[in-house]
Amino acid sequence: MANAENISLPDLAETGPEVTINGTKIPSTPEGMAVAYSSLVLMALLPIFFGAFRSVKHHQEQKNDENAQLETMTHRDAAMFPIYASCALFGLYVFFQIFSKEHINLLLTGYFFFLGVLALAHILGPVVNSLLPAAFPNRKYHLKFFEGDGEIMEDVIDYQFDRRDLVTLAICGLTGVWYLWKKHWIANNLFGLAFSVNGVELLQLNSVLTGCILLGGLFIYDIFWVFGTNVMVTVAKSFEAPIKCKLRILLACLMNNCITLAAIPHASCRHGSQSWITIQ
Repeated sequence: MANAENISLPDLAETGPEVTINGTKIPSTPEGMAVAYSSLVLMALLPIFFGAFRSVKHHQEQKNDENAQLETMTHRDAAMFPIYASCALFGLYVFFQIFSKEHINLLLTGYFFFLGVLALAHILGPVVNSLLPAAFPNRKYHLKFFEGDGEIMEDVIDYQFDRRDLVTLAICGLTGVWYLWKKHWIANNLFGLAFSVNGVELLQLNSVLTGCILLGGLFIYDIFWVFGTNVMVTVAKSFEAPIKCKLRILLACLMNNCITLAAIPHASCRHGSQSWITIQ
């Protein structure tokens, strides 16, 4: 893969739509830029669209389940969310300043591996169930874990699953191993989109006003940490985890009557914050 210098969207706007590879400037075409920006917009909107539909279904299932407790975000939770996010972001920034970036990313990679496998399994479960044949030897299992003894016993884990769920978990586990081994951009995007869909699905708001408070607070959060400080950019550049989607941009140029396609990795779009393109 050819190497190119780092270019951000503001730089791209100033220098023109071109990329330098091995000292040669290759101008991008309107088609290539359209593909790039369309992909970024789609990866931002699709998780919201599908997550919203899954959220309605999840809410109805909770209503129909008499034992389930409906958990919704209140006005106070929405107002405190940007503060919690700011503490987490600044904490990561401090860690990256004190400890080795490689060691921190090693711990975070293992952490997001397990979270990513579970999040992807939650999304792909219905799809895998529909693809498995009716003759599949399915059996159900019930996992229980109690705390205490006698009359004061309390359920800590009460989870039911079957062999179809185990097949889904195995498929998602292979995707996780692929991500650990290669850090491939497709595996990264699968985990990132799974996190996004699950986040929208499980985020239950009790009113429109709560959503406005949440979005308004996150807007101020983004403006401050992205444009007011270098914290967000530093963490985003140092953080190696599937919290941002990567895209291969095809930059087409006409050279000697031939179409040359430069496949550039690491075009990043972080959900819920500033978008930029990084060409390496």
